[in-house]
Amino acid sequence: MIDFRYHLVSIVAIFLALALGIVLGSTTLSNSVSETLREQANSAADSAQRAREAQRDLQNQVNGEEQFAGVLAPQIVENRLKGQSVVLVETPGAGDDSIERVGELVKNAGGAVTGRVTVQKKLLDDDQRATVDALAGRLRPEGAEFPADAGTYDKAGAVLASALVTREPSEAGREDAATGSVLGAFTDAGYLTTTGEPGRRATLAVVVAPSAAYAYEGGDDDNKALISLASALDAAGGGTVVGGPPNAASDGGLIAALRDSDAAESVSTVDVVDTETVSGYVVTILALQKEMGGESGQYGTGAGVSGYLPSPAPTAGKSG
Repeated sequence: MIDFRYHLVSIVAIFLALALGIVLGSTTLSNSVSETLREQANSAADSAQRAREAQRDLQNQVNGEEQFAGVLAPQIVENRLKGQSVVLVETPGAGDDSIERVGELVKNAGGAVTGRVTVQKKLLDDDQRATVDALAGRLRPEGAEFPADAGTYDKAGAVLASALVTREPSEAGREDAATGSVLGAFTDAGYLTTTGEPGRRATLAVVVAPSAAYAYEGGDDDNKALISLASALDAAGGGTVVGGPPNAASDGGLIAALRDSDAAESVSTVDVVDTETVSGYVVTILALQKEMGGESGQYGTGAGVSGYLPSPAPTAGKSG
């Protein structure tokens, strides 16, 4: 038998030979390899610097455009919603800052905000469907009939819309026993919270979409329920705009789902409504003004838009 020490010495000898070959080879090639690596490193550093400078210039441009929009926004929207009132509807997961800034710009545009309605996640839970259906049936406006194919959230949306918006000038700004009963019942059930006086029916509605897509199981159904509410608000009032951040127009987002539904023919959407983009709030006001004239559109930067904003933009002080 060959001794183990013989194996060990042989293996060590092989590695020593490999090491010697590497050293000799690297000595011959070191100058050319080092020069090539040095050139590549310098080139990469130059490219990185140019990229940083381009990013800085682009960010400065964006900051300038947003400052421009922020300073001029009150003047751009002035009188566009004169004589109108707006109810703000916050969906589960929507950002508070967004809905507050929409409300501020509505006032700059000469409109009034009746109040704010926050939809609670409980309203969308599967185990609440039968209760929601029964509640909608009990609160159905006198003389109103639901379509034969109306689902639970079609009914609930119609009932809530009857309490929040109106097309009749004589009913705008007035709360009656019926509107109070509807909002009270949905609030007592834990389906809504309200601030202000949303029961004093508005002429227009803004629905603020969730900040993130409903990626969980059943998220599609939740989007459909909110689309039913937006459609009902649009049908009962003078127009509805659904606004949200860019990711609301991505897969699973409320705006993406609405644009893929029949509701896109009547409900406007704006997918640039977030705290970083002042211009998105201006677009929302312009979209509301177009809704007043019976025109709907899809605006922003996501899939399915007709442009960043309505074009041509409506004239200040006139609907449409």
